[in-house]
Amino acid sequence: MGILLPLLRAPPANQHLSRYIKAVQQGHEILLTRRGQPVARLVGVTSKKVLSVEQQEARKRSLELMRRGYPLGGPPIRRDERYER
Repeated sequence: MGILLPLLRAPPANQHLSRYIKAVQQGHEILLTRRGQPVARLVGVTSKKVLSVEQQEARKRSLELMRRGYPLGGPPIRRDERYER
């Protein structure tokens, strides 16, 4: 089960938006509802995304593959031959 967020109906959110923006800046998350159904989540913006260990390893593998290049089969093509007319 996930973290329970404070529920907020749309009209009060509209009337007191600056109050809720301050709460979000302090680290709170607020779930906005319309007719009892969740429609949006108000969360703060982080300046830098932190990658998990798995994501960092996947990024490392991808960058290494890009540096080495992908083998396509066949002989290598030189730039001069490619653009020769």
